[in-house]
Amino acid sequence: MKRAQFLQLSDAGLKIHTAHFIILGSVPADLTKIGITVSRKVGNAVCRNRIRRLVREFFRLNKQQFASAYYNIIAKRGAGQLDYRQVCRELANALERLHVKLC
Repeated sequence: MKRAQFLQLSDAGLKIHTAHFIILGSVPADLTKIGITVSRKVGNAVCRNRIRRLVREFFRLNKQQFASAYYNIIAKRGAGQLDYRQVCRELANALERLHVKLC
């Protein structure tokens, strides 16, 4: 995703908060795109890259849960201590809540 898409999504998108993530979702689009934002507050480079890999893997294995829209998944502090199962559980619950708001 380009910076302009991130800015548009943050202005006009719907927002869901979880304990370790914020998910921004847009109105339905022609395709599904995700952006992953992990700031330095989450941890060092190794930790940030690990979170990105876990979120990408969740997206790859659960594309059917994502409606055609743009998403930005923002990691909060403490996300670096999660394992893959916890990331999956938290993101799946957040996506369900987001889809209720989008419809």
